Amino acid sequence: MTYSVGYVPSCSSTYLMKADFLYSTDFYEVNARELGHTCLHLICLEGEGSFVFNEQCYHIVKNDLVVVPTPNRMKNLAAHADMKVEWFAADYNFLQRQLPSNNYSIGGSISLNHDPIIKLTDEQVQRLLDDFHRLRDRMNDRHLQFYHELMGSLSLTMMYDIFEVHSQRDATDTHSDRTAYIVKQLMDLLSSGISRTERSVSYYAERLNVSPKYLSSTIKRVTGRTVTSYIDRYTLPILKDYLNDERLSLTQIAERMNFTTVSYFSRYCTKHLDQSPSDYRLSVQPKA
Repeated sequence: MTYSVGYVPSCSSTYLMKADFLYSTDFYEVNARELGHTCLHLICLEGEGSFVFNEQCYHIVKNDLVVVPTPNRMKNLAAHADMKVEWFAADYNFLQRQLPSNNYSIGGSISLNHDPIIKLTDEQVQRLLDDFHRLRDRMNDRHLQFYHELMGSLSLTMMYDIFEVHSQRDATDTHSDRTAYIVKQLMDLLSSGISRTERSVSYYAERLNVSPKYLSSTIKRVTGRTVTSYIDRYTLPILKDYLNDERLSLTQIAERMNFTTVSYFSRYCTKHLDQSPSDYRLSVQPKA
């Protein structure tokens, strides 16, 4: 077994880690410091336990699914002796890059920030466990040329299975804060595609007639994420579409997306795609 640097798991742990993908059966490891950049997906298989998240206490029992971005925010973990869990965590940004901007994940993440627990049927539990195990079993295959694409595909399957059960919960549950006016208006603006040219928090604050500080604090409080993270979520699919169009030069793309210089555009790509725009184009070309 391999562990993250500086982290010593309990001797009873079946904790596995490879890069930004983690799997474990130990409930008390879910809020480890090393998981701060991940999104946690945990299923309670037996017994019961509890934790505090966003200053609220949550109780979980058999067949409960817990989905928490940045799980190091979870506190006061407690579990009965008979509690059994399985969980899988992956880098949050990696997961987000697998999804289109208009996906259910944006509204769903807002809802889960309010209530991270979803009740599952036995059939749904088994389906998600199968997803977890496929990811666990392929975590060590980093020698494969398309390792990240493989893990991305398996992660996407897991996320869509979770969206399916979560959408059923949201069909009957209502959260007034989730539909707060300021959040809805921001998402409406972003869904229009305006982030192609406008990516500053101050622009959206001005459009919504609030201060940048107020907009930032409100979005963070309601969703648990930053305004910039949502701007980027809507911008990346636009960026990828342009890069996939070989008729457009990098200079043309930079101009269309209102970047002041090609070098700034290149830095933006490298930050959000983990590679330069030229390398990204090479990566999506068919292999001979």
